[in-house]
Amino acid sequence: MKPRPTIREVARQANVSPTTVSHVINETRFVSEQLRQRVYQAMDDLGYRPNALARSLRQGETHTLGLILPDSANPFFAEIGRNIEASAFELGYSLILCNTEGDINREHIYVDLLIRKQVDGIIFVGTGDRSDSGDRSDPLGALFQRRLPVVVVDRDLPGIEVDAVLADNLKGGYMATRHLIDLGHRRIACISGPSHLTPSAYRVTGYRNAHHEAGLPVDHSLIQRGDFHPESGRIAASRLFELPDPPTAIFACNDLMAMGALHVAATNGCLVPDELSIIGFDDIELASFSFPPLTTISQPKKKMGEVAVQLLLERIQDKSRPVQRRILSPSLVLRQSTGGQEA
Repeated sequence: MKPRPTIREVARQANVSPTTVSHVINETRFVSEQLRQRVYQAMDDLGYRPNALARSLRQGETHTLGLILPDSANPFFAEIGRNIEASAFELGYSLILCNTEGDINREHIYVDLLIRKQVDGIIFVGTGDRSDSGDRSDPLGALFQRRLPVVVVDRDLPGIEVDAVLADNLKGGYMATRHLIDLGHRRIACISGPSHLTPSAYRVTGYRNAHHEAGLPVDHSLIQRGDFHPESGRIAASRLFELPDPPTAIFACNDLMAMGALHVAATNGCLVPDELSIIGFDDIELASFSFPPLTTISQPKKKMGEVAVQLLLERIQDKSRPVQRRILSPSLVLRQSTGGQEA
């Protein structure tokens, strides 16, 4: 294999000094247009390509960002990741994607990897909540110790001074339940996500608030816990079907669990929405292709991705600016899985 040409060879070809070639490549000093063109021509003739990483490190940036996701197989996180990547690419940044599978040990490994790769900053979707930003055993703690710019997406981390982008999960849970109440439903079940994740907790609080506002009691037997995967939605819905007085509507705290509930309804010959209304949360792309198409609360995924990248680049430019916490509003997407309940 032919060895790569060096700066000295480019300098000889262009009849200039190696220092001049370096200034042309790195734009570190004025060089006349005539000399610049000679250097570029010599680079083309020799097939010389500057080391982009070395150049960027000299300038203090690699124009590379890290993205840590808890579950890239989950369509919601996949769609969030796609929007983050598109926003970063549009602004001239590459993205390194790391999938933790909800494992904090993998978070540690990937944080170390991204630090070694010398990324300019990290967009972080964590496996759960943190309570102590100074804890070195926490991957976020390691990032804070190194003052590496970080933005957290879809997780509320009380007490931790970090830029964050969230949907208003409390409002979303309220909107979903209020929609079912307005349709005439009075026995409304909730399939929650893991209790240690703030998005799920806030959605359930919104569900409770809508009941209280409407003067309806909250029947705790109608709240079943899932894990955001379809199978847990199927299991939770099966338990609800076995109750002596089953619900007439189900609010699932994400679309995947709602699809598990749709499966149980179909298996039991229960017509949706005539006999049972089901609403989800997230508005993943697949939600419009379920049968029937799923009514859901839409998270502004595109906007979340854009804002996360924007906040991270602002933090890269100014590490001392005040912390920002952006809460974006969800919206109700009406499809065919919810309907009126006769009094």
